[in-house]
Amino acid sequence: MPYTTLQIDNQVHQKIAERYGDNYFGCHINRGCTTFRVFCPRSPFVEIEIFDNFDDETGDRKSMARNEAGVWEITIEENLAGKYYGYWITPPFNGAPFEKSDFLVADPYCLWATVKHNFSQDARSMIVDQQPFDWEGDTFVSPADPRDLVIYEAHLKDLTGHISPEENELSWYERFLKAGNKGGIEYLKSLNINALEFLPLQKFAYKETPYKFETSDGVKNSWNPYATNYWGYMTSFFFMPESLYAISDLPKPDQTYGLKPDGINQVKSVVKSLHKAGISVILDVVYNHVSQYDRNPLKYLDRGYYFRHDKNRHYKSDSGCGNDFRTESPLGRKLIVDSVLYWMKEFHIDGFRFDLANLIDRETLITIREEARKINPNVILIGEPWGGGYNPTGFSEIGWSSWNDQIRNGVKGSDPVHDPGYIFGRWQRETSRLSLENYMRGTLQHQPNGRFLRSQHSVNYLESHDGYTLGDFIRIVINHVNATKAFDKREGLVTLEGVELSMSRLAALFLMVSQGVTMIHAGQEFGRTKWIVDDGTPDPEINRLDHNSYNKDNATNYIHFEDIWRNEALFDYYRGLIKLRRNSPALRKANAESVHFSNYNDALHITCTISNHGTADPFEYFISMNANPDNEQTVSLPDGFWQLMVSETVASNVPISVISGTVKIPPFSGMVLRRLSKFRD
Repeated sequence: MPYTTLQIDNQVHQKIAERYGDNYFGCHINRGCTTFRVFCPRSPFVEIEIFDNFDDETGDRKSMARNEAGVWEITIEENLAGKYYGYWITPPFNGAPFEKSDFLVADPYCLWATVKHNFSQDARSMIVDQQPFDWEGDTFVSPADPRDLVIYEAHLKDLTGHISPEENELSWYERFLKAGNKGGIEYLKSLNINALEFLPLQKFAYKETPYKFETSDGVKNSWNPYATNYWGYMTSFFFMPESLYAISDLPKPDQTYGLKPDGINQVKSVVKSLHKAGISVILDVVYNHVSQYDRNPLKYLDRGYYFRHDKNRHYKSDSGCGNDFRTESPLGRKLIVDSVLYWMKEFHIDGFRFDLANLIDRETLITIREEARKINPNVILIGEPWGGGYNPTGFSEIGWSSWNDQIRNGVKGSDPVHDPGYIFGRWQRETSRLSLENYMRGTLQHQPNGRFLRSQHSVNYLESHDGYTLGDFIRIVINHVNATKAFDKREGLVTLEGVELSMSRLAALFLMVSQGVTMIHAGQEFGRTKWIVDDGTPDPEINRLDHNSYNKDNATNYIHFEDIWRNEALFDYYRGLIKLRRNSPALRKANAESVHFSNYNDALHITCTISNHGTADPFEYFISMNANPDNEQTVSLPDGFWQLMVSETVASNVPISVISGTVKIPPFSGMVLRRLSKFRD
């Protein structure tokens, strides 16, 4: 009979998903017994093999029992904590798309796995009996209103990569806790950040296939000379923290690492310490596809059930990664929800940013929201609203926030050579003056370029891990040659001066006075550059500016905090703006109808007032921004005296001066003024 996913009884599996909680699949120790459960519905025979040590060639191999729904189970009357295990899968005989395996398959629900430093990873799952962790009363710190967040998106290793392994034998998790005011918690506090969004920390496939090497499946790496997935968007195990960050240095090729599950408590220590500082923790998670090259368990347990296929039985690749996850399958959905809940319960994670979230079916998104809010009513849920389509409005309709690429493109542009935006005195191809006004109101639906039902669903940003940094984007717009130029030294391109600095400040100002949730990328606050270093890899782009640094575990990505003094004026401007925003509710969650714009003959001159705004903020605000490269703007202030909070060069949470009458706004600059509101009770 031709294969079809309808051969799998979804009703039965839906009942399993509803009947059993998030502690059903995987390995569990209870009352001295160890139970294993794995879903492998089409295999006629599944065995488990248990090893005393990772490198043991043979272990204790036992047959498992299958129930009517395709769940295989075995209970061993012994506490097997510390041992290793995996499954032997016999493929079906009906011609279904099924990845044959002549090797041990790890458990997709395992809490820890020991692996080898190669592209297949050769993982064996570890039996973990988690010991109590002293949380010292810690709980979630996410705010009731996400618009109170200023999110700092960062790669853990980017923050601490300036510390060489030779100087420090701590793990990368531990280094972050020791980094202090140089990429650590003290630095985030000094910047006034109150949420840290980590790039993926779930165990991922770090290695791609070797450069120009062809696998037995016919996949040849012709695109990545580094053969590395540094960012981590290739998840291997959804319940396990990344073990590479739990050691002090990269292993040698094929070397075994992760022999102890110490990364579990190391991540908990990171979260607890951030919470003590009042900083929410958000994880970037990847559920739309799995790792592409390793022996991911789901591909071998039942490829046909867990993945989407085209009419020729090939993996679908709307993700661009070759194995789109079938999130709509009941037990695929359960795995995702179980994983989210586990990270909330076990690690006290405050929220999640979902990669290519438009590839996750709507019912799963709603289930995530409902189940996560039972644990933390203020859980932060952010989607990347594309992948096989584009639908930020759809996320807003179900109460999710999502990344706002409209404000990103409108303010800075979508391409530094061909499509720059407002801060350069230009119009990005999809942007109008009315669009810019709507971005400041929250990018609301039924207005120009509107996408969201409420401003709290709009995550406003100008820079993320993807694409050029904002600083490099500006460097290229000012001089297009910089897009292809090879620079002899990175120091020669770091400092932003003159109009580059002015544009950087104007971008920061626009972002920080727009309604919604704010996110900045690590280093944006001082004009970070990603200059491709020469580490011996045969990369033809060496010494150029990088727009896709996903594969570079080197100083291209590591943040050079010494650059702050080179762009100290911009750094101070960001600090002041962030503090002002966090202390001024009207600048982030005002009623849309309270933001009133003035009309000027120059469309590049944007001026608005925010008053009677429906927040506890005692002030009303006057904001004016001028992106005209040639003309200074003269603005008549409303009657009375105004406190100047942001000028062309200074941003502050305390008044810089008190002014009235008229003010002049130079090209590529702006200002924020405030006064006590006449609408106060």
